[in-house]
Amino acid sequence: MALKIQYHFKGIHREIGFANDKYHDIYEALAAAEGIDLTQFLAMERQIAALSRDKKAIKDYRENEFARFGFSDITVIREEKPQ
Repeated sequence: MALKIQYHFKGIHREIGFANDKYHDIYEALAAAEGIDLTQFLAMERQIAALSRDKKAIKDYRENEFARFGFSDITVIREEKPQ
């Protein structure tokens, strides 16, 4: 099953392929596609994970930061192989 990610980056609709063996999650794939350095983002995410037992805090941080980067309407699409 192939995965694609549809999203808007700074108001422009885009679509990329996603492979689990290449990226840890869809956010890393999006950043790589747009050339965004996630060094500080990942460091802060690790700090939030260490301080908070609530996974919602990490999810909220990701969504807010990627909105600040210019991403919106992020959707994962599963493409089924025809039988």
